Amino acid sequence: MPPVFRTSAALLSPIVAALLLAPGAEATGTPQAPAAAPVSGPRAQGNCGNPPALRPYRFPARPKVNNTFLPLKPGTRLVLTGDVAGEDHTVVTTVTDLTKVIDGVRTVVVFDQDLNGKKVQESELAFFAQDWRGAVWRLGEYPEIYENGKLVGAPDTWISGVQGARAGIAMLARPRVGSPTYTEGLAPEIDFLDCATVSQTGQSVCVEAGCFDNVLVTDEFAPLDPEGGHQLKSYAPGVGNIKVEPVGEENPETLSLTEYTRLTPKELAAVDKEVLKQDKRGYRISPDVYGTTPPAEPALVKGLVPAL
Repeated sequence: MPPVFRTSAALLSPIVAALLLAPGAEATGTPQAPAAAPVSGPRAQGNCGNPPALRPYRFPARPKVNNTFLPLKPGTRLVLTGDVAGEDHTVVTTVTDLTKVIDGVRTVVVFDQDLNGKKVQESELAFFAQDWRGAVWRLGEYPEIYENGKLVGAPDTWISGVQGARAGIAMLARPRVGSPTYTEGLAPEIDFLDCATVSQTGQSVCVEAGCFDNVLVTDEFAPLDPEGGHQLKSYAPGVGNIKVEPVGEENPETLSLTEYTRLTPKELAAVDKEVLKQDKRGYRISPDVYGTTPPAEPALVKGLVPAL
């Protein structure tokens, strides 16, 4: 078989430009590891057990997420495009250089925007941290919902340690087929429970942004939403999520990576400014949940000390 040319898309869509990405973003090359033999496992069923215990002392004072399959380097932007229930859909994910203390852990703030066509449907701040073993944790989400361009609220906000919510694992330190099904997050007040299991490893996957080897595929499902079906999510080494495929969903979501870029310092500063506005707004929109957290702040604040 002839070698496959691996690259990433360098051209940015008008949608991304409208989301604070000024001209000059640099396309980033995709690191590749030697191909491994593909391995598959059975689809996960049922519940995923109790959430893991969050122990803040196992996390660094300055968060750094460099997990092979879910690296969160500030200034990285991924754009996945596809459709939901037959409508055009785009997800723009930007890793900021802001941090926020959640449940005693200083986290990396990730900015997700979901668009139907060119209209923002959801604008979310998500909070991740990597423990000393290399597992990436999700400690909360603040998703603002928009209808016809107007903010209508953030009813699905959850923060670990608030109203019974528990942090979960976004990515295992060493994912292998046969690893136990794990909890990605639990928030009983909003009936939120996400679970996942390792479905396949060592896969080769091609999307618009390029072709990737050693891809990990996870099977994600929500036991409290049985009609939601399953999502197979593909993660490329050194990149992150490159593909989302539905299995049995009533309103299936299909996405694939079309752009993988590094923002310039000026572009990242513009994103940080927008995120800080949303962070501040959260205290008014979600006072009982988001309002319990300290404000987000730049990662390089002088004198930053471990969260207690």
